[in-house]
Amino acid sequence: MPPVFDNSDPFSGPTEDKFVMSSDKENQDENHQPFLDPIVDPFGQTNYLDKPWPLTLTSVGYVKDGVKVTDYYDFDGKCVEQEVNDKGVSFKDFQEIDTGRKTDVYHLVGGYENTHEPKSHTGEKDADFDLDSQSEGIFDRSLQEPHENDAAKVKEDDPGVTNNELSIYANEDDYEVFDLRIIHRKNRTGFEENKDLPIVINGMIGSRYCVTEYLGSAAFSKVVRARDLQTGIDVCLKIIKNDKDFFDQSLDEIKLLKFVNKYDPADERHILRLYDCLYFQEHLIIVCELLCANLYEYQKYNKECGGKPYFTLKRIRVITRQCLEALEYLHELGIIHCDLKPENILIKSYSRCEIKVIDLGSSCFQNDNLSLYVQSRSYRAPEVIIGLPYDQKIELWSLGCILAELYSGDVLFPNDEVVILLARVIGMLGPIDIEMLENGQETDKYFTKDFDLYHINEETDQMEYIIPQKTSLEEHLQVSDALFLDFVKSLLEINPQNRPTASEALQHPWLSSSLSYQI
Repeated sequence: MPPVFDNSDPFSGPTEDKFVMSSDKENQDENHQPFLDPIVDPFGQTNYLDKPWPLTLTSVGYVKDGVKVTDYYDFDGKCVEQEVNDKGVSFKDFQEIDTGRKTDVYHLVGGYENTHEPKSHTGEKDADFDLDSQSEGIFDRSLQEPHENDAAKVKEDDPGVTNNELSIYANEDDYEVFDLRIIHRKNRTGFEENKDLPIVINGMIGSRYCVTEYLGSAAFSKVVRARDLQTGIDVCLKIIKNDKDFFDQSLDEIKLLKFVNKYDPADERHILRLYDCLYFQEHLIIVCELLCANLYEYQKYNKECGGKPYFTLKRIRVITRQCLEALEYLHELGIIHCDLKPENILIKSYSRCEIKVIDLGSSCFQNDNLSLYVQSRSYRAPEVIIGLPYDQKIELWSLGCILAELYSGDVLFPNDEVVILLARVIGMLGPIDIEMLENGQETDKYFTKDFDLYHINEETDQMEYIIPQKTSLEEHLQVSDALFLDFVKSLLEINPQNRPTASEALQHPWLSSSLSYQI
């Protein structure tokens, strides 16, 4: 569906932030009506960013292997523990992204415990709660302040808990809680008739947000434009699909957005702003600032229109500086974005060439158990592909791929089979260091013992060698600016030890001059 622009000119794009996606209003179901009589938060609480985060430790369950475990009950009243899966499976198969973190524990009364442990992505539902047997343990105690005898109580209830486990449980500083408003229909129980929330133009969500435009969808969410009736401003609503894995991942995104917004009160670090979050008709909804087109969509639109290119070297330089400042900030906080790509960089202002980095749903802290499957394939760093330990420098590789794509108009490393992508990387940038190949957990999937690229022909079941075709970055970009070429080359160093950090990249001569601020 083509994007629609208002008041645009062929060079600068829309005058100011008027980009919207055209909605398919003809296909709207006229029989769908907004829900009636929602129950709003009786205390009128809203998750504004300046609201202090309560540091309360809920006291349900016990700690086992560093993960808070809550007892669940099946239909026969038999107590069963929550399953924790160490392997995990991908919940973004189309991007091969799997955070690889175990399941955190969520309570029914708005509590969220940050264990920083790996998530399970088994896709299986938890056992049903026996509300009678659980009510005293959850509903009466989950919002109370931690009591000095809580750890002793756990020890009394479960003598098998070790002293080390008790010390983890008793350490209040290891936990944070944020409130999640749950909005539901009056006098009604049971599941919704439809697991997919119907998008109704002019329909209400949470008795506060009036849907005005359908913007698009992704693998695990829909995005709409809405008017916040409380503040009078337009916002973006990310409606998460009714699935436990997507719900868990999106709670992480909320947690990280709250975290990064908290330490950037003046909104100077080019990261998406979170306004609100709520649970409505079995869907987690993230409310954030409304931005314009992403870099991929706008470049595509600009090319199809046949006008003057928007992404000139001057504009690319301004965008690059903002991206690096965002990455530098995330990295200072110990966060790896893990999915930097043109689709996750949105334009805030066309005329001023301002951008925001979005989608922290796949992000993690550097001290998390890092997954082998991060980053979209075309922007995936070599160390990730061959299964080496990685750090924040994987983002600099992604940025190098993005800049080459913005300038040339073509994806630098197309989303082919992984071994073909490796062949393109080697053909353009040179061989991968032998030491990297020797230590990579995934090396033998793509390289022989002599470190020759190979793949298995599915039709003949025979091994075939892949010979990289020799080319160069200069040939691909065909750019006259030697400093820009040198900068992109520095980001696309195959060995991460030779790749700059975000702070170091900001000091490159191509960016360090005053010209880098000019459009």
